[in-house]
Amino acid sequence: MIDELDWVRSLRPPAPSARSEVRAAALGDLESAIVELTSSDPNVNARVAERKSSPESAGTSRDAGASGHHRRADRPRHGLSLRLGWLMPTMAAIVALVIAGGVLVLVRHGSTGAGSSTGSGPRGLILDRNGTALVKNQAVYHLQINLGELPAAAAARVTEYRLLFGTLYARRLSRCDAAGHRSQRLTVPECELAARRGHAGVMTLAADVAPRVRTFVADHKAELPGVSIARSYEREYPFGTLAAQLFGIVGPITAREAHEARYQGVPATATVGQSGLEYEYDEYLRAGQNLTTTLDTQLERAGSRALQQAISRNPHASGGAFVAMNPENGEVYGMGSLPTFNANVFTKPISAAEYNHLFGPSAGSPQLNRAIQSAGPTGSTFKPITATAALESGDWNVNSSYDDTGQFCFPGTTDCLHNSGHAAQGTVNLVQAIKVSDDIFFYNLGARTNVDAPNGGPLQKWAKAFGIGQPTGVDLPDEASGTLPTPAWRANRNKLESECEQAIGPYKGDPKHPAADGGCGIAVTPPEQWTIGDNVNMAVGQGDVQVTPLQLAVAYSALANGGTIVRPHVGLDIQDSDGTVLQKIQPPPARHIDINPLYRQTILEGLREAASQPGGTSADVFGNFPEQVYGKTGTAQYITDGVEQDYAWYACFVPASATSKPIAVVVWVQQGGFGAVAAAPVAREILSQWFLGKPGPYQAGTSTTL
Repeated sequence: MIDELDWVRSLRPPAPSARSEVRAAALGDLESAIVELTSSDPNVNARVAERKSSPESAGTSRDAGASGHHRRADRPRHGLSLRLGWLMPTMAAIVALVIAGGVLVLVRHGSTGAGSSTGSGPRGLILDRNGTALVKNQAVYHLQINLGELPAAAAARVTEYRLLFGTLYARRLSRCDAAGHRSQRLTVPECELAARRGHAGVMTLAADVAPRVRTFVADHKAELPGVSIARSYEREYPFGTLAAQLFGIVGPITAREAHEARYQGVPATATVGQSGLEYEYDEYLRAGQNLTTTLDTQLERAGSRALQQAISRNPHASGGAFVAMNPENGEVYGMGSLPTFNANVFTKPISAAEYNHLFGPSAGSPQLNRAIQSAGPTGSTFKPITATAALESGDWNVNSSYDDTGQFCFPGTTDCLHNSGHAAQGTVNLVQAIKVSDDIFFYNLGARTNVDAPNGGPLQKWAKAFGIGQPTGVDLPDEASGTLPTPAWRANRNKLESECEQAIGPYKGDPKHPAADGGCGIAVTPPEQWTIGDNVNMAVGQGDVQVTPLQLAVAYSALANGGTIVRPHVGLDIQDSDGTVLQKIQPPPARHIDINPLYRQTILEGLREAASQPGGTSADVFGNFPEQVYGKTGTAQYITDGVEQDYAWYACFVPASATSKPIAVVVWVQQGGFGAVAAAPVAREILSQWFLGKPGPYQAGTSTTL
């Protein structure tokens, strides 16, 4: 097995595609190092005899977020903006590993594989709330030789080589280029050792050797002076693909990271967290302290299985995410993202070819944590926020009704919008509108709450209060902020588009992208100003609004708990290796928003009927569930590459007033179709696991409302 060249790390490329250049640079650097170490001996030819493989580059870490274009279907352009919705992709660093070629590698500072721990002991464990090890370590053993302790006599050295390598390596070279050995048929390690005769230093002959090798060395210790077995630790992810993005991976410090304040004083050969919890709590884990999380492994497993089932049932579905959390204090019980990957692939060096196969464009960005790094329109799951804004602003009251004739027409125009399937609900109040997810009703609320002021009106004010368009503050890296569209936001997008098209301002020096050629795609061309249609669109969770699953879970938690915006967290406490709690992780709430109790109760009544009463959009999924579920379906129309697709959402909670185990759940299935059909069944599986101790049968809904 090959090992990693510690002193070649500065040559790491920015991405796997540069592997040919890295190969040449790494080989040259290795040659130079060998020459430097052996040049004082005139009898040593420092040229490497043979290498069985070449250095490759590989990359991993915090992935970029997904992007797409989104709108609600069946929307006329007059008075209603149908612009493309913009995701806020999370820019991520790529950790590129350069792997040294050949069986034999000279190591100056000790061997540290991609998942190895450096220092006096192994990296700390990551545990679930019940003490189950989610991330742990496994000891690995490397065969090393101290050149300074080899026998001085050539015959004695050859005898030692033959004893050691005759057992380990069967294939011999037809010719060894080391001075004094050109007529001998030696193994590659024998030849390499011969080339370094007379010099000090420790070489790793083989990494991660089998037990038989360790036994052989122990049994022949007296006959193998200078030969030893060195132990190090590699990360082990016993659950493989489960929550891989959440746990994260480790790797050597990159050139960029070496200059960060958090790594000042950390040895250049150290292994550090590169993503997820491994990155967020690296300081503690690197010190050998354990991280106990808020996660429930069984719930995590049930949610991931159900999400995979939802994706498998729809040939168009491409991925998704779920979040399950305590709405009272923000403890995250489960967080999953698909597609995923097996984090164990990074505990050993990985080649560029392997990386591209596992994580290339066709793999669907498996390292992206869609629960916090993907944002998009939420469809009708946004409606409780709209209802809060309309009630609190006085634009609607709990006793008002609206006549849904099957269409909503903009004042003074013939441009009209319709419900899904052109259904007409008749006279409905707010509770009934939430229950059946009446788009026409909420188009009306969107129009009533529209204000052209730079920061918008009540809808923008309350959406911001609920946390839309800003990070939740979760203890994970690279969280997306999402987007809360306002007139000022629209004006800024138009300005950036114009500057980009002309290559001026922040785009000075970039190529021009004239509007006639399609522009830059930052905003539509010609530019559009804010209209009533923007607010109508946003009222039903469409258009430019961008929300992550975790943001929506925080918003629904506020409805469940009476207005507290919790700060979600995955860490529970830091423990010493003996289990002593060193630090509890209890972040305070971000803020509290004052929602009139009557207004909140009215909204909750609608959510409860939607999940339990005949005609409710998810009643056929949760109608017979033994707990009081308050839930809302959502179906968002995304336009990507000119093709419109339905993305399924479901948001729900069982509040503390109904159970001693309150929980909020949000599920998102990309290209999954209707929320009741694809997302609600996943939420039921999660709640079944939480309350009943088992997932139960997969129960898809039938509602085709948006």
